[in-house]
Parts: sequence; structure tokens; C-alpha cells
Amino acid sequence: MAVVVTGNDLKIEDVYNVAYGKEKVELHPDALKRITTCRAFIEKKIEEGEIMYGVNTGIGEFSEVVLTGEQIKQFQKYLIYNHSAGIGEPCPIEHVRGAMLGRINVHANGHSGCRPIITQTLIEMLNKGVTPVVCEKGSVGACGDLAPMSQIALLLMGEGEAYYEGKRYSGKEALGKAGIEIPGLEARDGLATINGSNLLTAIAAIIIYETERLFKQAEIAAAMTLEALMANLKPYDERLHQLRGFQGAVTSAGNIKKVIEGSDLLKGMKVRVQDAYSMRSTPQVLGAARDQLRWTRSQVEIELNGVGDNPIFLPEDGIVLTGANFQGSPVSVPVDMLGSVITMVCVISERRLNRLLNPALSVGLPAFLTKGAGMFSGHMLSQYTADMMIVENKILSTPASIQSIPAAADQEDFVSMGMNTSLKTRKILDNAYGILGIEFIAAAQALDFRDYTNGNGTQAAHKAIRKIVDHLDVDRPLYKDHNNMMKAVKNRTILHAVEEAIGELKTY
Repeated sequence: MAVVVTGNDLKIEDVYNVAYGKEKVELHPDALKRITTCRAFIEKKIEEGEIMYGVNTGIGEFSEVVLTGEQIKQFQKYLIYNHSAGIGEPCPIEHVRGAMLGRINVHANGHSGCRPIITQTLIEMLNKGVTPVVCEKGSVGACGDLAPMSQIALLLMGEGEAYYEGKRYSGKEALGKAGIEIPGLEARDGLATINGSNLLTAIAAIIIYETERLFKQAEIAAAMTLEALMANLKPYDERLHQLRGFQGAVTSAGNIKKVIEGSDLLKGMKVRVQDAYSMRSTPQVLGAARDQLRWTRSQVEIELNGVGDNPIFLPEDGIVLTGANFQGSPVSVPVDMLGSVITMVCVISERRLNRLLNPALSVGLPAFLTKGAGMFSGHMLSQYTADMMIVENKILSTPASIQSIPAAADQEDFVSMGMNTSLKTRKILDNAYGILGIEFIAAAQALDFRDYTNGNGTQAAHKAIRKIVDHLDVDRPLYKDHNNMMKAVKNRTILHAVEEAIGELKTY
């Protein structure tokens, strides 16, 4: 089933599915009509000689330089050339595909002024699997993601480089192999392709999709650890959290309780009156993360469906407006905060891990979860690995959205650094997969030492883990276990097993 681009209803799931090649893309007829109408409007303005930024003027500090008729045609080419100034390794293909979809959706609103063939070519590239090679670094998140988006625009001139069917080609060769005609660039086409925060927003959308599923797994890991530590389960009663009123906490408590349902711990076993904060405040902490995630999703979906461009053409009003709708701050701020709460989820995970490993805190579990303490060290070093990644996440949680450095002779004197925000949050999330994976391993090991019946969800999670990592009877190198579990968490293997056993956990 194709994603039909209308300009106003693109979802996080659409970006993820198109980015990973699961869905084709179609342009709604009404959107094509709006693009066509806007193009006719801009061509009339050019004929009348009206001065329009980035159409018949230079850009940035050169916005006061008026171009001649011949220069207007050549300007778009040189604009893309000089803005293709990124550096570093290529972006993942999925990120670039997400950015292309986001840009298509901007065009679909009918205020960007490019020719319809530009939008249609981007759609054809997505559907036929031609993905521009785009350097990961170079955008400051205003005037949008100019450097990376320019490497996408190079292909519209038959230049640059692209991936096609698993190989890297020149842009012209990739387009030729896919049977896509090169549209070239005319007035406005280039700037209409690059002047928005589309790459950083696409990365953010993919992060959100994955984080929604990461937080469910954090609740499953917490539930396993709580069972292994013989927790008092009263703090996970949804009624407790409803009285305070934060929806995220209600959701987290409900998910944890659902995983534990069927456990002997719910049948009158003797437990402590009150557990440590890392145990009993898990719903409040994960709930706060969920509430932040919900806001981040809202902001990113607004951006995905908004007109992030400059200038903006209003054919129905007969006017051209210049502004700063390319500014990445509305996305970079919530994505900054999302990175911080993912780190927070990792910190409380490690504190629960500590209680599993420390014999003074583990309610009778063997020290470091090994029967041969002294001869063997069990999972002692697993905590070291988790701690290292948590410290990296804490460093990466320093906000990027406040780190503006002026550029372009101070014409662009405040920028969002939104690309830094998306890239570092991506790294935080990747580390989180490993940190949660280590808690899963330890929780499964701990449950092996208990002889009471676990919750239905806990049993499903334990079974899934044991298909990946064996019980640690005698010491062995753990790096394979760690890496295999990190991959399993990223691939949502345990989540799928649990939801298949007990039903879907809530997201919000």
C-alpha cells in the first residue's frame, strides 16, 4: 500500500516505512494541482520582474544582488554546487530517503514554487531505489539542511553520486540504470529542493519510531528485574498514577503490570514493604520519558506537514513572503530533550542492574549472578560496559540547540544546530540498545536462580533471551553476548515475543 503524499497528513510511520523501502510513494492529484498553480504564479512574477529572494537574487549575504535573466537560469546550478559542501561518511540510505519524502511533502502544500517535474523526479527516485550519496555532516539546521539537501539536488542535474541496487554510481549513471530522466534545474527549482530542515527531521522521525518501541522494551526489562528482585508490586498499580495525573506514568505502570501478570509475586509472596527508588519509581521515570516522547512526536509531525521553505509563495493572495520557516529549532529542541530522556531511561536501567549484581542488594541472589564467585566474576564486567555507554550518553545529552555559531557574514547569526541534535540522539539511542540488552541478560540470569512462577510476559521475554544468550554457568567472553543482545533489542526480538504472548503493550 502506497503512501499518498497530500502535504498535510504525513505520519512518523510513513517516514519510517518509506525510509526502509516498505512503501511506495504517490502524489495526490490535489497536491500536483497546487504545485502546478504555484509554479504558474512564480513564472508570472519572474516575467513581471518582481524581485524575489533566491529566484532572481543571490542568497544569504548576497540577497541584495539582483540577477539578470541569463543569470537566473545559471544561478540554481551554482547554488547547488556551492552548497554541496558537506564532509564525512555518507548518511544511511534510510535517512536520505526520509529526507526526500519530507521535501516532497513540503512541495505538496503548493507554496515552494518549483516545477512539478522536480517533485515527481524525487518520487520516482524513491520508488525506483535511487538514493543520493549525502555527507552526514555540514548542516547547521538553518537555512535548513542546505549542504546535505544540495547533494540530493545534484542528481536533478544528473550530477553527484547515488546508490542503486546496492552499488554506488555517479548520479547520471544511477538515474540511467533506473530509467529516470534528468529534469535539470530552472528558476527556483534548486532552492525549493534544499531550503528546509528535512534531513534532521527525517532522522528525528526514525528515532521516534524506534524509541517508542525501545521504551516498551525498557518496561519489559524492568518487569523482569522487578520479578528477579522480588519487588513489592503496589507501586505499579495504575490507580496510583492516575491520582497524580501524568499519562506517561499510567502507561508505564500498566505495561509493567501486564508483563508481570500471572506471577507468584501477585499471589501473596512475602516482599519488602518498600523498595529502592530505582525499582518503585520506574513508572514515574519511564513515564516522564514517554510524555517527552509524545511531545517530540507532535512537534516532528507538525514539521513534516508544514511549509519549511523561503521564500513562500501564496498564489491565492498574489504575494511572496520571505521569512525563516527553514529554522530547525522547533525540531532540535524536542529532539535534544528526547536524547536526554533516553539517557535517563538508561541510567535507571543501570541502577536496577546494580541491584541484581550487588549481593548486598539482590535479595539472596549470588554475587554478580555466578555460583562460582571468586573463581568466576559472572556479570561484574557487564556493568562496566553499561557504565561506559551511559557516560557517553550523558556527554551526548548536552543540548545542541543552544550551540549557535554565526555564519554568512552574520546574516545567518543564529542557527539551530539541529543536525547535531539528530545525530547525537541517534548515537544515544544506539547505546541504549546495548545498555538495555545488558539488563535483559542479567535479569534472565537472575531469574534462573529463582524457583517461583514468573509473569506470563516475563516468561516470554526470558525464553526469547535464552534463544540468543545462554545461561552463564562458568565465565566466558561476554562481548558476543552483549553484541547479540544489543542487536536483538534494536530488532525488537524480545518485544515481539512478549506481545505475541500477552498482547500489545501501550505506546502512550
